[in-house]
Amino acid sequence: MTRKTQTEPTRRLRCAVYTRKSREEGLDMEFNSLDAQREACEAYIASQRAEGWACRRERYDDGGVSGGTLDRPALKQLIADVEDGLIDVVVVYKIDRLSRALMDFSKLVEIFDRHGVTFVSVTQSFNTTTSMGRLTLNILLSFAQFEREVIGERIRDKVAASKKKGMWMGGYVPLGYDVVDRKLIVNEPEATQVRTMFELFARSDSTAAVIRELNARGIRSKRGRPIDRGALYKLLHNRIYRGEITHKDETYPGMHEPIVDAVLWDAAHAVLSGNRNQRAGRTRSTEPALLRGLIFTGTGAAMTPHHTKKGNRRYCYYVSMDVIQKRPTAELRGPQRLPAAMVEEAVIGEIRRVLRTPEIIARTGRAPKKERSDLDEGTVTAAVTQFDDLWKALIPAEQARVVQLLVARVTVGEDGLDIDLRHDGLGALASLMTPAQEDAA
Repeated sequence: MTRKTQTEPTRRLRCAVYTRKSREEGLDMEFNSLDAQREACEAYIASQRAEGWACRRERYDDGGVSGGTLDRPALKQLIADVEDGLIDVVVVYKIDRLSRALMDFSKLVEIFDRHGVTFVSVTQSFNTTTSMGRLTLNILLSFAQFEREVIGERIRDKVAASKKKGMWMGGYVPLGYDVVDRKLIVNEPEATQVRTMFELFARSDSTAAVIRELNARGIRSKRGRPIDRGALYKLLHNRIYRGEITHKDETYPGMHEPIVDAVLWDAAHAVLSGNRNQRAGRTRSTEPALLRGLIFTGTGAAMTPHHTKKGNRRYCYYVSMDVIQKRPTAELRGPQRLPAAMVEEAVIGEIRRVLRTPEIIARTGRAPKKERSDLDEGTVTAAVTQFDDLWKALIPAEQARVVQLLVARVTVGEDGLDIDLRHDGLGALASLMTPAQEDAA
């Protein structure tokens, strides 16, 4: 009598195939590099069917993504599925498809080990569960990282050598130029706009006035966006308009034609550097008191702007009406005379702090919908988060208007300042920060 033996069924191992390609070229082909990698991995998994291997249907494909970072959509999904216990084996065509960085790969292997997941490369045979396999893996990864660093150094050296010859090496095309055969060619209508920006800035006392004038004339960036203070300053510092190419801290004669001549460039940069203090002095002499009608003593007496002069210097204060009207000293409580700059700086600092809070940013972004239909929430939010730069660009009258919109009352007490802010002015503030075309005209 023969006895039949029943073999235990092999445990089913769920295999995930991960593929990656650094560049987007060729991804639109009917059979691209990702398809080739997946086909090879699926064939390897099929050869292990007797061991219980089975390929999952989910695709983990990162096309056009560098292997130098773990910030990859398909890789993040792969890790999430590993942590959820949905994967037993991770299969790649080659180790560097998963990562080229040794430290990043170590993190991935640690995640795989923690969840009992095996890692397999179909073209490089090793087993991560043994010490020899880990040694082989580290050696292969070291060479992969070395290759990546050598390629990076080669590219950087090529860029540096090309820029020394005055060649444009790609990137964002500046306003005023087009790219023809990988060379910068002057776009005359846009070049005229660039010269206008330099001319307006060179003869203006206010950056905000320049921005409003540019908006009124319909001058936009290369991407069609309104010119703001940051974009204007970046354009004014771009030495490409002088016909030069910069690399790190060095400047070289470019192979392209300049748009701005030396006289206009120097005039604009004189305003940016040496004349900035002169412009500030001219505007300070006529600037309004920011807290006029808003600041009071602890007893409720209004504090009024007052100034004295000593030589060519002007000293500004806020003085209590109790002092001006010479009321009995016994009735006075708390400071009666404060330097204007100190108090105004404290109030502006509180406004900055409040405008940085997420709830105020969100509320300001929604506020203009009731007053200005042409403003979207994203534009207003971006403007408010850049309040520091926008504040510097505003003329004194506009700064005073912002304070009047946002400050309800400032009380000067023995323990310091008590600043009451109002939120009902957020809509008007957003409109002021992002002026409409018709307003700018």
